[in-house]
Amino acid sequence: MPQPALTVIQADPHDAGATALLHRSHALMRALFPPEDNFFLEIDALAAPDIRFFVARRGAEVLGTGALALREGYGEVKSMFVEEAARGQGVAGALLTRIEAEARAHGLPCLRLETGNVLHEAHRLYARHGFAPRGPFGDYPDAPSSIFMEKPLSPATG
Repeated sequence: MPQPALTVIQADPHDAGATALLHRSHALMRALFPPEDNFFLEIDALAAPDIRFFVARRGAEVLGTGALALREGYGEVKSMFVEEAARGQGVAGALLTRIEAEARAHGLPCLRLETGNVLHEAHRLYARHGFAPRGPFGDYPDAPSSIFMEKPLSPATG
């Protein structure tokens, strides 16, 4: 029997599947980085009006999360996390593609992100999707555990 297709939809971070993944993501970040170098958004913050929160699912199963924070002059990629068993199956790429489409729809000129310095798989993913290193932005300090990246966006066509 074929596997259901992977879909990425806008969702509520309070939904059970999304919340469970976010809790796993936050636990991992707390295990890897000191408290002062953790910049993830809490679940309630992901439900704010300036955030577009997405889940990747296969059927009813939530496999990944990602969000776009609408900022003045740019969009910020937040809360990217993929269930360990689903890694390497295109889930993160599908989430990034959806986040980028949303940013383009809002007319944002670029996407930016902050990620941890030891998250090498994430660095490779972002580079494959056109992100390049940059310095700190917004309210981020120049934290030793942080890597900052940016991708310019061309205007939406159509």
